[in-house]
Amino acid sequence: MVLNDVSLAVVPGERIALTGPSGSGKSTLLNCISGIDRPDAGSIVFDGADLAGLSGDEIALLRRERIGTIFQFFHLLPTLSVFENIAFPLQLLGMAYPQRQLRVQGLLNDVGLEHRPEAMPDQLSGGEMQRVAIARALAIRPRLILADEPTGNLDSVTGEIILDLIERLTNQHCTAMILVTHSVAAARICSRVLRLRDGVISTP
Repeated sequence: MVLNDVSLAVVPGERIALTGPSGSGKSTLLNCISGIDRPDAGSIVFDGADLAGLSGDEIALLRRERIGTIFQFFHLLPTLSVFENIAFPLQLLGMAYPQRQLRVQGLLNDVGLEHRPEAMPDQLSGGEMQRVAIARALAIRPRLILADEPTGNLDSVTGEIILDLIERLTNQHCTAMILVTHSVAAARICSRVLRLRDGVISTP
């Protein structure tokens, strides 16, 4: 999907809901913001750095250090425990084990899974898996979280719990977020709602 003259600025701590029909370009926009896809024109500036001027390795490091991602289908590593899944991004950054342990334990407390650090993903409910995914996304203390339908695979009650958790933790850490969603309930935790249709952004 081609994006057409999309202009968007996000400030620290702001949550933006991005809505629109399937195929409208929402996932493409997230991929461009994270540097996975490169736009043919225009610029994407993250913390003062124009992504067009960065190498592939530099963009990968930026994602690893400053961007957290939450997916609809969790994408937990099946052979790692809850603790290990959350710690994995910190291990990639070379954080020493004692610091990793403290960071992960704090996140387990934040998401209410302090009693399940050794559980494997296949032993968790959908809501628990998404809690792990949220903790993993926050582990690096990112500047920005990109969330792609984070409640789309959950029942409505669990979805509300997850949304409340996302709202509380992004407020707590002053983390900006772009939330792709079809859900009115999900959009309610955001300060702005934007609609993407045929590659063009508008306000509903």
